[in-house]
Amino acid sequence: MTMKELIEAVVSLPVEERAIVADSVLRSLNAPEPEIDRRWAQVAQRRLAELRSGEVKPIPGEEVFAKVWKRFEA
Repeated sequence: MTMKELIEAVVSLPVEERAIVADSVLRSLNAPEPEIDRRWAQVAQRRLAELRSGEVKPIPGEEVFAKVWKRFEA
């Protein structure tokens, strides 16, 4: 099977199966690192606690992206 045939076969799969194939390929390129995953989970838990306590206020995604686009306008 050529690479083109493989891509055509994958693209013809239902979206859920394509997602599984994509995840498998990405994992083969960047193997999970449990220690890094654990640290990111700690950061996520801390940030969630900060949001729930009111210590920090969420910013709507649209506002964040508007600021980013404005910063990079020529």
